Amino acid sequence: MGFREFLKDEMEYQGLTTRALSEKSGVSKRTIDNYLKKNPQEPSVSNAYKIAKALNVSIEYLLTGEEYTGTIPLTGQLLEYVAEFEALTQEQKQIVLMLVKNMQTVS
Repeated sequence: MGFREFLKDEMEYQGLTTRALSEKSGVSKRTIDNYLKKNPQEPSVSNAYKIAKALNVSIEYLLTGEEYTGTIPLTGQLLEYVAEFEALTQEQKQIVLMLVKNMQTVS
């Protein structure tokens, strides 16, 4: 299995049409249709990223069917969280960490 199959499976799982994925990702419907054809073209890194982000999965998942298990890159919203956390006092950081740990035990 490859990108075509994992993309198709994920779209079916999420109930998305090519048009809906196109609107959500910014990748043209025609391009997505090409990725889903019997002998598909491989996506550019940029398009694979946009599609993965729109589907809320990793690029690795779309290429291999396995989630990324390496280091999480600090980008986007995660980077904002880290910056906000770093701006807290030491006491505030301890409170946040206690809250997070307590939330993990509740779920």
